[in-house]
Amino acid sequence: MENKVDIGVFGGSGFYSFLKNVKEIEVNTPYGMPSDKIAIAEYEGKRIAFLPRHGKNHQYPPHKIPYRANVYAMKQLGVSRIIAPTASGSLKANIKPGDFVICDQFIDRTWGRSDTYYDGPETKHFSSANPYCKELRELAIETSKSLGITTHEKGTVIVIQGPRFSTKAESKWYRNMGCDVINMTQYPECYLAKEMNICYVNISLITDFDAGLEGCEGIEPVTEEEVFRVFEENNEKLKKVLFEMIRKMDCKKECNCGGV
Repeated sequence: MENKVDIGVFGGSGFYSFLKNVKEIEVNTPYGMPSDKIAIAEYEGKRIAFLPRHGKNHQYPPHKIPYRANVYAMKQLGVSRIIAPTASGSLKANIKPGDFVICDQFIDRTWGRSDTYYDGPETKHFSSANPYCKELRELAIETSKSLGITTHEKGTVIVIQGPRFSTKAESKWYRNMGCDVINMTQYPECYLAKEMNICYVNISLITDFDAGLEGCEGIEPVTEEEVFRVFEENNEKLKKVLFEMIRKMDCKKECNCGGV
């Protein structure tokens, strides 16, 4: 395949803007078109596919992202590993804006999203006991820490429908349930990668404290402007982690999780 790539990244154009010989392609799938054109680039001898999950102009809100098309397009290109950074909120006082959380579990609170490739007549049931690739998680943790970034080695992300942010009551409920991070896009993206037998890791970049933390003065509820501001401030260190992970990654080696 002419455009066969090794590694997929769901992120914005900022991740590949400084690379040379970037080629943008359109990939059609049985599930429609992905969020945008896919940028193919090479780094350290590895071919990488970059796709902004919300579209380049952020035209897809979380509940309207074509998740099935996005993941299937990566599979069509030959991707075996996906790195998926996300802007996320913190539900715990010790997880602060600017920190990274390498999630190991998710809780789904979304509804109405097309979240499987097996709608019938063929039916399959996949375990979600361990939704994230252990080897990719270890690589993300090691790389982030080696670059001096405060990194939490595990965490449960609760995925809400969006596009609205949580009420204070909801945020307190999620925290009391033991959730660490809150996000709007990890489901069904993570699970669909599992159905496609693609290893997947999430790097949650903490941008805010969700609806605030009870008992913590001076912490205000999240705003869209604050999320974008903190995300942009930390984009440079995220890029460093991303490309260092790609440099270290052995794409010829079979991952023990095999995506499942």
